Amino acid sequence: MFDGYDSCSEESTSSSSSEDSEDEVVPSIPASLPIIKNNGQVYTYPDGKAGMATCEMCGMVGVRDAFYSKTKRFCSVSCSRSYSSNSKKASILARLQGKPPTKKAKVLQKQPLRAKLAAYAQYQASQQNQAKSKAVVPAESFDWGRYICSNDTVGAPVSCFKHAPMGTCWGDIEEGVRIEVLNSDTNLSTKVYWIAEIIKLAGFKALLRYEGFDNDSNKDFWCNLCIPEVHPVGWCASSGKPLVPPKSIQHKYSNWKAFLVKRLTGAKTLPPDFNAKVHENMQFPFKKLMRVEVVDKNYLCRTRVALVEQVIGGRLRLVYEESQDGSDDFWCHMYSPLIHNIGWSRSIGHRFKRSDITKKMEGQVDAPAQFFQKVKDVDQSGDWFKDGMKLEAIDPLNLSAICVATVRKVLADGYLMIGIDGSEAVDGSDWFCYHGTSPSIFPVGFCEINNIELTPPRGYTKLPFKWFDYLRETGSIAAPVKLFNKEVPNHGFRQGMKLEAVDLMEPRLVCVATVTRIVHRLLRIHFDGWEDEYDQWVDCESPDLYPVGWCQLTGYQLQPPASQSKNMIHFNSINTEVPLDQTLVWTKQQDQDHLKRRDLADEFTFSQGTSDQESNGSGSYYIKQEP
Repeated sequence: MFDGYDSCSEESTSSSSSEDSEDEVVPSIPASLPIIKNNGQVYTYPDGKAGMATCEMCGMVGVRDAFYSKTKRFCSVSCSRSYSSNSKKASILARLQGKPPTKKAKVLQKQPLRAKLAAYAQYQASQQNQAKSKAVVPAESFDWGRYICSNDTVGAPVSCFKHAPMGTCWGDIEEGVRIEVLNSDTNLSTKVYWIAEIIKLAGFKALLRYEGFDNDSNKDFWCNLCIPEVHPVGWCASSGKPLVPPKSIQHKYSNWKAFLVKRLTGAKTLPPDFNAKVHENMQFPFKKLMRVEVVDKNYLCRTRVALVEQVIGGRLRLVYEESQDGSDDFWCHMYSPLIHNIGWSRSIGHRFKRSDITKKMEGQVDAPAQFFQKVKDVDQSGDWFKDGMKLEAIDPLNLSAICVATVRKVLADGYLMIGIDGSEAVDGSDWFCYHGTSPSIFPVGFCEINNIELTPPRGYTKLPFKWFDYLRETGSIAAPVKLFNKEVPNHGFRQGMKLEAVDLMEPRLVCVATVTRIVHRLLRIHFDGWEDEYDQWVDCESPDLYPVGWCQLTGYQLQPPASQSKNMIHFNSINTEVPLDQTLVWTKQQDQDHLKRRDLADEFTFSQGTSDQESNGSGSYYIKQEP
């Protein structure tokens, strides 16, 4: 083992593509509700109140109920965010001086749904050409190791992320494991190696200390364990590579071979096939020009055909088929519930936007159905969800909120179209598809039992909100509790753990984040450096969560905490100085209209009991947890 020691000092248009996208049922508008049209968009007011408002940021005049925040001061979240950014004073001054709205403001004068979903993408397309010559923020501008140490935090283990490379074969890699790694403390011109011990683990990254330094942390360094230069002990001997002690401690021992034998006896190291497994785990089935069906980011109620343009670490950059210049894109993981094989929409009765493209490009091929994440088989012949049933659901347009929602349509194969009560578009264009077993939908009363704020319907005036009263007033019934997914895996996440997480309101962004709350299998993800209102509720098995070091391993751009990026990126897009195709503007497109309500659904009876705080065990899914 130690003989390597050296004392030298993607023919066819698919069946779904031929489906007529206009075969969509538009729900009728109740005669009792007042109707107002603004910019071609119809709004109704459940509370009977109507009015106009002026955006305090860009000066846009619109229907008040379509505005954001409790006080309806802004036409969009972007304007709200820009108002509170470092450059808000200059922006407001410009508007007061009678200067025309910025290009960003013009984009935001679209229909509110489109503005919510696509303002950033549209702005990017309009600014891309003139930003090409600007400066770039280096991809390696954030130091995870220093951040972990300075904040005395813990990175979530790789084993928590089954979809990530090595997630299912990380094994017993832990503190105390020895590896062979490049020796940077040497004057030699050739690559040499030395043995190091894992002092601290954070995802893929490990704090290492060269053997021989004992308790001296002076030369400790962070390293991604999945890079090619990391090997199990014994690799040098079998590969004929020299093991050379660091120059700082060469004088400590005269017989380094004996020292290593003594120190490594009984010690653990990496599996012999570790590097081969890393390589194998970095291979992904999706290839460029494969065709898929993906949610239409401008109309959540339907899907569109898109082409795989890029694959990075299992994440796909999809370009909608009708995009002329490739700028109309969407990012998601290959296991995302938002993408499906060609023909999926027709097979389950989901809305689909027919493509105008009649001839496929050379090399295009439909992605095989086996590439996509499978959902559980369900029996819809017996007790199952029915149209009009009420439930609670994570709002896909505001992932920090769990809202009062309604089953609007039952599709095949267990899929449901869900609408958020009080804020649905008249034509149902913002209904979204969840599977009946989705961990993002919950029974009536879930939030109350688990001390989570439930967002009541917009305009609902009988507060505090009570489910019993609401069901009686609307003549509705609650979806039976037994229909919901109650499985809670032993996921391994703990409060305070660090990770890299996708900002699902800007899914091209992967950011430094923290797990701040755990409710059974539900995780509250906080983006470091940002206000809590930008938090997201995600499932513990979400493919949009990654271990510390995933971006470095895959070559994806990691967005540092906001507090660390303010000097590099202008938050207000008026004077963006960074190429948007390379470094992504820090704009989190989320509806932050939080309504603080408590005392929910106290007429309903659920199994009560006690459990460990923020438990992630397999106990009752509807047992109340402490905050």
